[in-house]
Amino acid sequence: MFHRNIKLIIAGLVILTGIWQFTESNIGNGIFVILLSAIPIFLYFKNEFILLAFLKLRKQDFEGAKKWLAYIKNPETALVRKQQGYFNYLHGIMLSQTNINQAEKYFKKAIALNPNYADAYYNYANLLADQESYSDAIKMYKSATSLKKDYFEAFNNLGNIYRKIKDYDNAIESY
Repeated sequence: MFHRNIKLIIAGLVILTGIWQFTESNIGNGIFVILLSAIPIFLYFKNEFILLAFLKLRKQDFEGAKKWLAYIKNPETALVRKQQGYFNYLHGIMLSQTNINQAEKYFKKAIALNPNYADAYYNYANLLADQESYSDAIKMYKSATSLKKDYFEAFNNLGNIYRKIKDYDNAIESY
């Protein structure tokens, strides 16, 4: 909705208003206004449209998620780097159902922007496994499991791929 820096400016102005309320001996108003400044600060780190898109995806409503993500016109200026990774990750998930090549592009960009997000590696590995690109999928699953040590789904899928390529020792180790 707002440029990311405008959110910080709004938070600063709200905090200044709270301080002004303290100087006018309106302590209750000052406390309330300073607490109110947490909203734009929170939305600086967690974009409101990405949050709404995540909620839609939890209900398997891809069209609704796509609608919320469409409100972000220019992700490079509206989002911080980590949010840009989530933005591309969400596009990758939605496109993995219909356009695999486009989804692959979004997953690669999501990993480049947010290299510590294990789910991006995991879903990209699932896409690669569906394309039977097993060596690349193994690398992505290993990256996901190195970032998230208890990622049981990734270990299970890694074991399944090792089983498909008849590497039973690694398959047993992965399970």
